Amino acid sequence: MKLEIRNFKLPFVVLIIVAIFSGCTIAYKFNGASIDYTKTKTIAVAEFTNTSELVYAPLAQQFSEKLRDIYTRNTRLQVLKKGGDMQLEGEITEFYLTPMAISADTYASQTKLTVTINVRFKNNKNPQDDFEKKYSAYQAFDSSKLLNDVQDELLKTIMEEISDNIYNETVAKW
Repeated sequence: MKLEIRNFKLPFVVLIIVAIFSGCTIAYKFNGASIDYTKTKTIAVAEFTNTSELVYAPLAQQFSEKLRDIYTRNTRLQVLKKGGDMQLEGEITEFYLTPMAISADTYASQTKLTVTINVRFKNNKNPQDDFEKKYSAYQAFDSSKLLNDVQDELLKTIMEEISDNIYNETVAKW
């Protein structure tokens, strides 16, 4: 009888250990910046302008604020509107709709909203990091919906993706 209890205990103990450790996870959040805070103390994020043919009026200001927010949340840099140790500026160059997924009745069943933003980054402490680059992102939506009904939600996701990419290339360096 003792042998049976011992054989029963081992799998039971292993099962308990697996259950405990499967409920525990180790998570790493790679939002830390590779900034030498002894040299670099400020970043200036200028107001982005909207030069696209199709214009959604609040987009430029919303994007500028989103970009400032990501640096405020993830770094110890003081965020300014001009004159920083690092500087970001640019313009929204494209905001357009593309029909996708043509259905059997030859109408588009989905539409894609694409936003492209041209960014100029200047690092006054490390000029070799300077660049100018276009960032683009898109979101698809059901063509039966009006753009006005879905654009705020779509733009929130698009701005998040673009601002994360800009952050990663300017200070996260990964």
